[in-house]
Amino acid sequence: MSERFPREEPDEITRRQWLLRLGEMVVLVGMSGVVPESIVGPVDTGAENIGVLPPGLYAPSAEHLVHALQSAGKLYVTPPGSETDYVQPSSLPFQPQFFSHEQFRIVTRFVEIVLGKLDANGLAQTTQWLDLWFYSAAEVVEAARQLDSLHRVLAVAYYGEASVIELESADLQAVARAGLRALHEISVERRSRGFLELSDQEQVDLIASTGAATPDSPLRRFFEVMRREAIRGYYTSAEGLKELNYKGNAYYPDSPGCTPNQGHDKS
Repeated sequence: MSERFPREEPDEITRRQWLLRLGEMVVLVGMSGVVPESIVGPVDTGAENIGVLPPGLYAPSAEHLVHALQSAGKLYVTPPGSETDYVQPSSLPFQPQFFSHEQFRIVTRFVEIVLGKLDANGLAQTTQWLDLWFYSAAEVVEAARQLDSLHRVLAVAYYGEASVIELESADLQAVARAGLRALHEISVERRSRGFLELSDQEQVDLIASTGAATPDSPLRRFFEVMRREAIRGYYTSAEGLKELNYKGNAYYPDSPGCTPNQGHDKS
C-alpha cells in the first residue's frame, strides 16, 4: 500500500472507527433510546484488545451520550454510576462549616435582602455556597502563595497584578468575622436589638446603610464581599442558571435555532 495511505494497525482505534462508533450511538439512541451491546462494547478492530488512544483522544462514553440524548428538559438528573455527576443534595439538615448556626441565619437573611425574593432551592444553594467559599478561603490563599513562579506570571497576565496580589494577601475569613461583629454592634447601637430581632424593613434599612460607610470599614468590606459572592453563588447554581436560560453543557441532536421576533415592526 502507498505510504500516503498507511495501513491501519489492528490494535488501534482509528479516527474513522471512533467517528463511526459515535455516529452509530447518536442515530440509534436518538431513534429508540436503546443502545445495542455491539455499540456499547469496544469497536471490533480484528484484535482481541484495543490499543491505547493517542493523547487528547478518548473513546466516547455510551452512558454519557445516552443520558445526553434522553435528558432534554431534565438537565439536573444523571444516571447512577456516571463518571461525572452533580452533587446530590443531602436529605439531612444542612450543617454550616464556617458560620455558626446564628451567623448562617444572618447570612441567609442578607442574601434575601441583596438578591430579592428567591426560590427556596436557589436560596439554599447560594447560602451553602457562601459557607463553603468562606470555609475554603484560607486554603485557597495558601495555594495561591505556593503557586509556581511561571504559573503566577501567567495568572498576572490573565487576571492582572492587583487581582493576584489580592488573592495572595486577602484574609476573607477575618473579613467575615469582623463584618458580622460590626453588623451586630451597629444593630444594637441603632435599634437596641440584634440583627435577627429587627423587623424585615429595619433589616433592609440597616443593610442599605452600609453603602454610606467608609470603604475600609469592616462592615463595608463584608457587605461588598458578601454581595459579590452571593451573586456569583446564585447565578452559578441550578436555579440561577435556569433563570439565565443557560444552554451550555447540553447536547442537541438538532440546532435549537432562534425564536423569531414576532413583534418586529417592518414599517
